[in-house]
Amino acid sequence: MTDRPFRVLGIQQIAVGATDKARLHKIWIDLLGLQVAKNFVSEFENVDETVAVTGAGPFKVEIDLMQPLDLDKRPKVHEPALHHVGLWIDDLPAAFEWLGRNGVRFAPGGIRKGASGFDVCFIHPKGNEAAPVDGAGVLIELVQAPREVREAFAKLAR
Repeated sequence: MTDRPFRVLGIQQIAVGATDKARLHKIWIDLLGLQVAKNFVSEFENVDETVAVTGAGPFKVEIDLMQPLDLDKRPKVHEPALHHVGLWIDDLPAAFEWLGRNGVRFAPGGIRKGASGFDVCFIHPKGNEAAPVDGAGVLIELVQAPREVREAFAKLAR
């Protein structure tokens, strides 16, 4: 498909979940040494999240450590344990519109601000009759890349 009006630039994040973030903090923060960038809580997303980071500048990658606010509510951010993969997108509105036209099912909420302040949307892990194209069991977060990330990746492509 050559008419795609956007590019995937690279990995922005991975998100892992557990019923108790203390287990995640032990390995990712205490032992592996990632830095805590911020904490984020969202009733809508049913999540208490620590955003940890590795790398720097436009090549910084987030490891989002998540636990559900309520184990009985959806989304169940701890199931599966590798919750989602986030991809930097150079033009998120164009990607959202084009992918939707091509049968991609998005999770409810459309484009909105994510935990780190970037505009995001999610490709649903399961398709349906109206939108049969899905993440094949994986939740995929599309993240609007800020200018510095777009420029850094453009320099690498030269």
